[in-house]
Amino acid sequence: MTDAHALSVTRFIAAPPATVWDIITQRLEEWWCPVPWRTEVVEYDWRSGGRMATIMHGPDGERHESEGVFLEVVPQVRFVFTDAFRAGWVPQEAFMVGTIAIAPEGEDTRYTASAQHWTREAMERHRDMGFEPGWSAVADQLAALAEASV
Repeated sequence: MTDAHALSVTRFIAAPPATVWDIITQRLEEWWCPVPWRTEVVEYDWRSGGRMATIMHGPDGERHESEGVFLEVVPQVRFVFTDAFRAGWVPQEAFMVGTIAIAPEGEDTRYTASAQHWTREAMERHRDMGFEPGWSAVADQLAALAEASV
């Protein structure tokens, strides 16, 4: 994987990193996918190797199940995840490695979400699926929740 196969969005959030991290980890169902879709958390085991499983429900009855693992969890800094494995390091067909990172920017937070893909084709497919508007909407939803909490 190289940066040539990466997509990312960044957002300034007018809230301290601790607040943003709390929203990220404790209120995931409220920001993880763009409205009018909603996220059902099956399991989020916030540790390296922990399972992350969700079901995204669309407004017209669509259902998208997703399962992967956390590769790294650094509280109040970042988490890295992939769909290349299910819990127990069981390999499955992979699409990407995702990173959600936060960093202090003054007293506030810089949020960066990125997706790295194994191939240019996978990256382009993700872009065509609406990566930029979708992941930007998610960042906006997270920002709104965090900013309303301060």
